[in-house]
Amino acid sequence: MRVLIAVLLLAGCGGGDGDRAARLAKAGKTADLPALLRVADVEAGRRAFGQCAACHTIGKGGQALAGPNLHGILGRAVAGDPRFGYTQALKDHGGRWDDARMDAWLAAPVRVVPGTRMAFLGVRDPMERADLIAYLRSESR
Repeated sequence: MRVLIAVLLLAGCGGGDGDRAARLAKAGKTADLPALLRVADVEAGRRAFGQCAACHTIGKGGQALAGPNLHGILGRAVAGDPRFGYTQALKDHGGRWDDARMDAWLAAPVRVVPGTRMAFLGVRDPMERADLIAYLRSESR
């Protein structure tokens, strides 16, 4: 009985994304970023954003915390929120946040921009990153 309870509890730790396996199968064997984004789930991204919410807000006009507000981040210039004090490394990085750049950043911020203050190690799961990007897109309106 204890084993059954433990299995049920662990099953609930997956964030409630019961269709994840089906979405991955639909993305195909290559499961590259465009394929994953086609099957990404905004609600799964919203749940995954909980780990980001310790340092970031996402609502329009939201305040910066330890990190900048992320409303409208996709399409924005890197280090482009004038209300936040970015590192020189991130300012020098340049460019705009698009899906590919955000995916790389979410996977390993320090690898993308050595010298960033973002201490987050990254999101290893490509499907979770795609879900987060879908959520960021949905909150950019």
